[in-house]
Amino acid sequence: MAYQPMTLADLAGHLSRQVDERIRWKHVWEFFEEHRWAPVEKRSPLFRDEPPLIGDDQWDVLLAAMAEHLAAQLDLAPPEWSRARVLATPWFPSPLPSKRTEALVSAPAAFRKHGVYLSARDLEAA
Repeated sequence: MAYQPMTLADLAGHLSRQVDERIRWKHVWEFFEEHRWAPVEKRSPLFRDEPPLIGDDQWDVLLAAMAEHLAAQLDLAPPEWSRARVLATPWFPSPLPSKRTEALVSAPAAFRKHGVYLSARDLEAA
């Protein structure tokens, strides 16, 4: 069987089975890496279909922000499913004041729209 890059649905499965946040972030960065290395024509199917809810609003919304961000990079409309997933209270994944400030200033639009504040640098490092 040929290698298949991780989809957001696959990522949701990994996140739902993991309680350690550090490992959850490793799965997120792995998804970004696999997306980055996938041929351009195979990228949108990785985030187009709605992933199952994992039961944690912040992480469920993070998946929507990721999908919208990746769609924008490909000049595509965001997946319809991603529009409803928005946090009422902003989430700053990093507890460090300096990282929170950086995220406030540089979080990509798709992430800000969903209420998730990750810095652009954090996403580039993924």
